[in-house]
Amino acid sequence: MDSKAVLSRINTENIEFVDFRIVDLLGRQHHVTVPAFAVDEDTFANGIAFDGSSLVGYKGIEESDMVAIPDLASAYIDPFVAAKTLNIVCNIHNPDGTPYARDPRGIALRAEAYLQKLGIATDAYFGPESEFFLFDHVRYASGPSGSFFHIDSEEAYWNTGKEEKNLGYKVPNKGGYFPVQPTDSQADIRNEMCTLLSEAGLKVERHHHEVATAGQGEINFRFDTLTRTADHLLLFKYIVRNVAAKHGKTATFMPKPIVGDNGSGMHVHQSLFDGDTPLFYEKGGYGNLSEMALFYIGGILHHAPALIALTNPSTNSYKRLVPGYEAPVNLVFSKGNRSAAIRIPVAAVTPKACRIEFRTPDSTANPYLAFTAMLMAGLDGIRRKLDPRELGFGPIDKNIYDMSPAEKADIMSAPGSLAEALAALERDCDFLMAGDVFTPEVIAAWIDLKRGELEQVERTVNPKEYELYYDL
Repeated sequence: MDSKAVLSRINTENIEFVDFRIVDLLGRQHHVTVPAFAVDEDTFANGIAFDGSSLVGYKGIEESDMVAIPDLASAYIDPFVAAKTLNIVCNIHNPDGTPYARDPRGIALRAEAYLQKLGIATDAYFGPESEFFLFDHVRYASGPSGSFFHIDSEEAYWNTGKEEKNLGYKVPNKGGYFPVQPTDSQADIRNEMCTLLSEAGLKVERHHHEVATAGQGEINFRFDTLTRTADHLLLFKYIVRNVAAKHGKTATFMPKPIVGDNGSGMHVHQSLFDGDTPLFYEKGGYGNLSEMALFYIGGILHHAPALIALTNPSTNSYKRLVPGYEAPVNLVFSKGNRSAAIRIPVAAVTPKACRIEFRTPDSTANPYLAFTAMLMAGLDGIRRKLDPRELGFGPIDKNIYDMSPAEKADIMSAPGSLAEALAALERDCDFLMAGDVFTPEVIAAWIDLKRGELEQVERTVNPKEYELYYDL
């Protein structure tokens, strides 16, 4: 879509405002809104100036002038603003017009260009399954006089004893997969989310209640190319959060907001295509996978300890990545096996639907950086012919959770903490910098930001410590 077409749309659809959206290094969106009458072709060509020093992970105050350049193909109508508003995703440029190296969306675009330059494929497709919770109430605080969090949900099993209305049909601990109404009390809210997602341009495939109690849900939308899927994931989170707020609820994509029940992951389906030809399919191969697909898997599993610093970048991520909660901590691949870090879907799969599913990531990741990092690891595997079978990454076609310690002795596990993952990224980051996709500056900035978060958490007194140590 060119500028004339967008301006025509603004006029014919009576758009009152245009909202320009950017994303910081951590993955949070920010926006600036311009009256539609002030938007013209120069606006689209020259962009919107903003202060880069006010965004996490961007420039210092002494060099803070930056420009948001709209990607007009990303435009959609905002369903949550009273005045009719057109939202447009932007890329970040320096004042001299060059792309800003730390712009996450720019990094994703460089990865797609690098893929085509290698001649391995024309497109990389990604399809995330981003789980979330809808709570009715959340409170939290952290300070010198106290530290706590408190959540509640009308679905939660811990509410069956309240002296209020009829409190039957609660979701048991780990018992929330696919129940019908009235146990699934949030079907109408997810329906509304799906409607708005579709109106905004996403192709919704299905939705359902997830395993955990207290309102865990999942909505799946159709895969797309790397950068577009990252755009769609941020739009998805925006719509989920705002629909929840409309209904007096709050949505969270935290990996582990509830102690003792399943967490929320972001399983990421991936495949490579050459035009319309799928490159991951080979009939008769393991899981009907091609040699290229196996090498791609080898790259992801080989680089997984470093990769996970970008796909699971919060301290909370590692409270999900523990055995016993269907968490994919085992760095192996397998067909149809959800206890492996990489699952090969085999049910109702056509050649074009043949793909791999990396199950370890979660939605605290910046999708532009996480998807790019996965692609770069996979491409490194293809270039170096990293066969996962020869590297000891499987396949393992049994429930790994039920294996004995002796049987699991040779199976690598995901890092046990953010500190471990960051250390691995520091050691193993060259694969990310191939083709100048990531830069040393970006990786260093990411590690510094995340170590700062880690330090904050480590220095905060935990209520559990009072329980364990107060009377010693």
